[in-house]
Amino acid sequence: MIAKYKKFFTFAALKITAYMYAIVEIAGHQYKVQKDQQIYVNRLEGKEGDKVSFEKVLLTDKSGKVEVGAPVIKGFKVDAKIVSHLKADKVIVFKKKRRKGYKVKNGHRQAISLIEITGIGGAAKKAAPKAKAQKAEVKKEAPAKAAPKTEETKTEA
Repeated sequence: MIAKYKKFFTFAALKITAYMYAIVEIAGHQYKVQKDQQIYVNRLEGKEGDKVSFEKVLLTDKSGKVEVGAPVIKGFKVDAKIVSHLKADKVIVFKKKRRKGYKVKNGHRQAISLIEITGIGGAAKKAAPKAKAQKAEVKKEAPAKAAPKTEETKTEA
């Protein structure tokens, strides 16, 4: 009986192998994103074609290896490109109080941006913090090499 479904099981196993997604916070909302995916988010600052990166990555999954941040994963970022700025569908707000003759009808169109996810991965580590750490070590070593002052030299001076 299993031989009958053998093709299905091998196909399903191949489909899962190179799967990576991340849950990222963009403009106060959380989105599950994959590479080359296009999503609508609240209006972002920047022009069409600009590249943006989001560093509030809450969770990543690469072929079953899940990494959860507390609250965010340090060193991970999601890169995206702004495709276009547009307005969402109109939302009608209708207020009425019965038997009073009170009716108010308003409409609202939310400003949104369409972005395309270009990459999910680790951020490039900056060399500046390492240089500062090396300078701090050098400063710590310098006083240790200097001869300690004795009481005789203190009283003479």
